[in-house]
Amino acid sequence: MVAATQKVGIGPGDALIVVDAQNDFLPGGSLAVPAGDEVVPVLNRYLGAFHAKGLPIFATRDWHPVNHCSFKAQGGPWPPHCVAGTAGAAFAPGLKLPPETTTISKATPPDKDAYSGFEGTDLEARLRAQGVRRLFIGGLATDYCVLNTVKDALNNGYEVHLLTDAIRAVNVQPDDGRKAESQMQRLGARPLHHAVLAA
Repeated sequence: MVAATQKVGIGPGDALIVVDAQNDFLPGGSLAVPAGDEVVPVLNRYLGAFHAKGLPIFATRDWHPVNHCSFKAQGGPWPPHCVAGTAGAAFAPGLKLPPETTTISKATPPDKDAYSGFEGTDLEARLRAQGVRRLFIGGLATDYCVLNTVKDALNNGYEVHLLTDAIRAVNVQPDDGRKAESQMQRLGARPLHHAVLAA
C-alpha cells in the first residue's frame, strides 16, 4: 500500500499510540516479529514529533500472567511471551518513550486475551478525557495487535493514520501483513509515512 504524499500536520486533538514495542516481539524474543526491531527508530521519529508539540502519547503492552490463556500450555496459539515484570515484557531498550507517556497494559487476567489496546483497558476513557479525535498508530504486530487496535479506534469514531513505515507483521501465513494493511485501509485508516509528517 502506498502512503499519502500530502503533508500531514499534528496538533491539538491528535495522539500517538505505540503498540506493543516489547522485547519478546523483537528478534531474539520468544514471539519475535521478523524485522520487528526496524520499527523502533521510526517510532522514535514520531515520538519526537509528538513530544515536541506536547501531544498525548500512549504505549500499549501485553502484560500477561504466567498462566495466560494465549500460551500453548493453556491451549492457546502462542509460546509464553510478555509475562508481567519480565525482561521480555519490557519496552524495546532503544524506544525513546518520553516520561509523560501513558502505558496501557492489556490481557492481564489469565482467562482473557486482548489484541486491541482498547479491549479491557481504560484507553478509550483516557483519550476522551484529553479531547483526542485523531490517532496515529504504529508498532507490532501489523496483523494482530495493530490491526485490532486500529479497528477498535475506527469503530469508536476516531480518525486514524496508520504509520506504514513503523509496523511489521508476524505473517503466520505469508500474506497476513499485507492483508491486514489492506483491511485497515478499507475500513478507513489513512496510510502515513514519516516523510510527510509536517514539522
